[in-house]
Amino acid sequence: MSRDSTRTLMRAVRLTGVRPVQVALSILLGTLALGSAVALGAVSAWLIVRASQMPLVGVLAIAAVGVRAFGLTRGIMRYLHRLVSHDAALRGMTTLRATVYARLAEGAPEAALRVRRGDLLARVGADVDAVGDLVVRALIPIGVAITVGVGSSIAMGIFWPPAGIALAICLLVAGWGAPALTALSVRRAEERAAESRARMTSVSLGMLDDAGPLTVAGRTTTEMTRLADADRDIARAVDRSAGPAALATGIGVVAQGVAVLVALVTGIPALEAGLITATELGVIVLTPLAAFEAAQALPAAAVQLQRSRAAAGRILTLLDSAAPVGPRPDAPLRGHETLADRTGFSALSGRDLLNRPDARDDARRDESVVPRKTSTGEARPLRAVGLACGWTGRDPVLTGVDLELGVGRTVAVAGPSGAGKTTLLLTLAGLLPARAGQLTLGDDDLASLDRAEVVRSVVATTEDAHVFGTTVLENLRVARGDVTPAEAEAVLDQVGLGEWLASLPDGLRTLLGPDARTVSGGERRRLLLARALLAPAPVLLVDEPGEHLDPASADRILTDLLTPREDRGILVVTHRLTPLDRADEVLWVDDGRVVARGTHAELLATLPGYAAAARQERHSDEEDQ
Repeated sequence: MSRDSTRTLMRAVRLTGVRPVQVALSILLGTLALGSAVALGAVSAWLIVRASQMPLVGVLAIAAVGVRAFGLTRGIMRYLHRLVSHDAALRGMTTLRATVYARLAEGAPEAALRVRRGDLLARVGADVDAVGDLVVRALIPIGVAITVGVGSSIAMGIFWPPAGIALAICLLVAGWGAPALTALSVRRAEERAAESRARMTSVSLGMLDDAGPLTVAGRTTTEMTRLADADRDIARAVDRSAGPAALATGIGVVAQGVAVLVALVTGIPALEAGLITATELGVIVLTPLAAFEAAQALPAAAVQLQRSRAAAGRILTLLDSAAPVGPRPDAPLRGHETLADRTGFSALSGRDLLNRPDARDDARRDESVVPRKTSTGEARPLRAVGLACGWTGRDPVLTGVDLELGVGRTVAVAGPSGAGKTTLLLTLAGLLPARAGQLTLGDDDLASLDRAEVVRSVVATTEDAHVFGTTVLENLRVARGDVTPAEAEAVLDQVGLGEWLASLPDGLRTLLGPDARTVSGGERRRLLLARALLAPAPVLLVDEPGEHLDPASADRILTDLLTPREDRGILVVTHRLTPLDRADEVLWVDDGRVVARGTHAELLATLPGYAAAARQERHSDEEDQ
């Protein structure tokens, strides 16, 4: 591997929190296990040859005991080796995954928002596992092979130096040459395989999430073709890796045979010359058969190195793109530290997978994992002056936005689809960086504040906010960890889900399917709204709360949201205009700018486009009735 690749891989390994002492202990136990196997082979060879000479039984007693002892030691040490090594690897995977979540939570939200959900899942899933596998399938086997190989060569050299030298050379060929050939051949294939696996995960998740819309749009066949292409790419990558791996295995077998042959060719003349005994000849000939067990694992270790390197690159690319918004520690999560300890509660955006609630029953909740109550943020107004909104690397979609949102004030943002309303909401929530202008929370620039401080004051729920595959109550506790059943029932009734809750078989403890696939679009939207209302932040930003609802239900929810509250300021992005008479101010956005602003009545009287859209909405509602 190149120096940069090695540095990338080591960075990822450090994030697992695996300590060198754990790796050293695993290598020691593996060496004892494999060393016992080599010793078992050597003692067995001595015993077989010596027994053929028909000595007194007492002469063979110590060797017989040694065979039993090394046989037992091999099994015990192998068990302890796997116990320690797998414990270190699994703990490392858990730590790395939690660290990735924490880095994404405390870093720039745009990094996660830019990645498709399937690709994000692949990076925090399969890629993290691949980095964790590096310990068990590469680093430890390499360490064990080196120690056992050196020890076996020295031991054979003591019996007969030519045999020891030949064993060392053949082990070097099998343990370094063959894996180097494998690594050189599979590096590019593993990079392509990693990308193909991520693409397959992304396409699969997209098809599962959007099966209905894809069918309506006639894109199911196209997505199936993309899925098949990704599968073929993975198969081709595996095939490319299989050839070099088979060649490396063949080289190992040939090297083993050469070591045995050299021991015979040099040992027989030495036996005739009286330089070694017959039992020693048996030992130097048969011991290499056991010694090469360590080298046989190294081609697979080379493949794992390349696989882990590619996975580490994908993980670190994601983390490096998430430049921290505020100060963050470089060390991985330790002990019982939770994401809430570092980041507070994150904004309730659709790709915010960072504060997943525990799905266990309330009666069995472990207090150590119950989210801490987030203190209510200070009632600082959110102000935008000349704000430009857009994704990094692209032209702004909305410019010149001026607004102020504090407690007791309600603002509505309306306009045609594609006008930049949702992008504005993400920017106001700090999920996207402001492209120009000023965005402040109180007297502080929003971009300069720690993420935890922002989410204590401003919370946003987007159109694609995530619903977790757990209970109704736990989904609501994403917003605030101490929500009581009574509070949950009250807020669900407030958003019009009282009858729905009553119809559920287990009430608040009813399990919802992944991303709420077991509920309708309207029920899902109202559940997300209920979760947002439970958040303690004094500024609430809501994206299209009336989507997937009939006009009457949508208007009821919007009317309730836009009713001024003494403890909260609310901004609503909506395409519905009828209920906006409750808002203190309406911003009409179109053509990349705020076209007009004022009360609902003022816009009806002065803005022809707004009035036309309101008339069209009333006409559509009458037709639906």
